[in-house]
Amino acid sequence: MAKKYLSCNTSTIKPPVSTVAHLDQSLQMFISRAGGLARAKSVPSHTYSNEVVTLWYRPPDVLLGSTDYSTCLDMWGVGCIFIEMIQGVAAFPGMKDIQDQLERIFLVLGTPSEDTWPSVSSLPHFKPDRFTVYSAKKLRQAWNKLGYVDHAEELASRFLQCFPKNRLSAQAALNQEYFSNLPPRLWELQDMSSIFTVPNVKLQTESGDSIQYPAHDCLTGCRFKKT
Repeated sequence: MAKKYLSCNTSTIKPPVSTVAHLDQSLQMFISRAGGLARAKSVPSHTYSNEVVTLWYRPPDVLLGSTDYSTCLDMWGVGCIFIEMIQGVAAFPGMKDIQDQLERIFLVLGTPSEDTWPSVSSLPHFKPDRFTVYSAKKLRQAWNKLGYVDHAEELASRFLQCFPKNRLSAQAALNQEYFSNLPPRLWELQDMSSIFTVPNVKLQTESGDSIQYPAHDCLTGCRFKKT
C-alpha cells in the first residue's frame, strides 16, 4: 500500500511557487485533508504546534535559511513520509526547535561540510560550532523496517539527501527498482479508483512472519503481489 500511495503522490508533484507556504500545503495534502493542525497518524497524542509538526518534514536547506525553493524541497518531504509509512513513526520527530530538528537529521545523515554540501557555509543559519559532528549511517540503522522491504532503503536514501541537488526527482523516483513490480495497469488508475479493480492484484504480508507492525500501521505491512 505504501508503494502505490508513494507512486501516485510522487507522480503529481509539480514545481512549487516560490514561498515556504508551499511546503505546508504539500504536507497538508500528504498528512491531513482537514484544516487546523496538520498531524500525521504517528504523532503522539500530546499537543504540538503546527510549526513544530511541520518542522519534522522540512529539509535541512530550508531549516538553515535557504530561500531557493524547488521540487527538491518536496522530495525531502516525500522521503520522510515514505519512511513514516514503513516504520510507523515520524522519521525526524524534533521536540523543541530548528536546532533540535537539524541535530536529529545530522545524527542519521551526517553533519554537512563544504565537501558533502557545496556552499552550505553560505546559508544564514549554518554555524558549524553549534552542531555536533556526526558521521553518516545506513538508514536501516535508524529505521530497521527499511531492511524488510526490497529496495526501500535505497529509495529512501535518494530522497533524504542534505544537499538539495542530490535528491531524486519525482520522475527519476518512479523509475527506481522499488516500483518495478507494480502492474502496469496501476499507473492508469484514476484518482480515488480502487487498486483492486486491477486484475490479479491482492495484498500480501511482507516477508518475515515474526515482524510485528503497530496496529495503526497495518496497511504499510502489506505489499502488492501479481498472481
